[in-house]
Amino acid sequence: MPHIPLDENLPGITGLLNYRQDTALPIRQITQLLLRGESTLTEGERELIATVTSQGNQCKFCTAAHSAAADAYYGERTTAELVKNDPGHAPVSEKMKYLLEIARRVQADARTVTTELVENARLEGATDREIHDTVLIAALFCLYNKYVDGLASVTPVEPEFYDRLAGILKTKGYMPSPDRYAGLNETK
Repeated sequence: MPHIPLDENLPGITGLLNYRQDTALPIRQITQLLLRGESTLTEGERELIATVTSQGNQCKFCTAAHSAAADAYYGERTTAELVKNDPGHAPVSEKMKYLLEIARRVQADARTVTTELVENARLEGATDREIHDTVLIAALFCLYNKYVDGLASVTPVEPEFYDRLAGILKTKGYMPSPDRYAGLNETK
């Protein structure tokens, strides 16, 4: 049960963003810029960064939502699952493995992001902007995870809900739009 009254049809972050639309707008704007804006990292790779950060924070809603979004971009369910549970065997580049480790360290204790880890990422082709954006995405998702769990927003258990949410995130991005969540809670 959420700690504050939220729209029961908008679980997780969706209800929180709807509750305070004035604070939601700048959060949505930076998320849109980082996860859907111009980047040498793919949308799927950026969703993986959000996924591992959320998993490290044990935020079930955000982990499920961004795993599903990564799955939507990759067109399969294996990559996100391996990135979360067996990153050494995940079918991502060595560069991405280093960036995901940077994200994990930002989530756990940002002071553990070492010069050596950053240099290893660079040796695998990571640019300074990719390193910067990885850290910023991880930091942003720490905020989201604390927001969702700190207000005890509702976390659906049905995987189909997250597939529908992933479809919205893939097609509409993170900015508000008319009828944005129409069909989110539909059952088939």
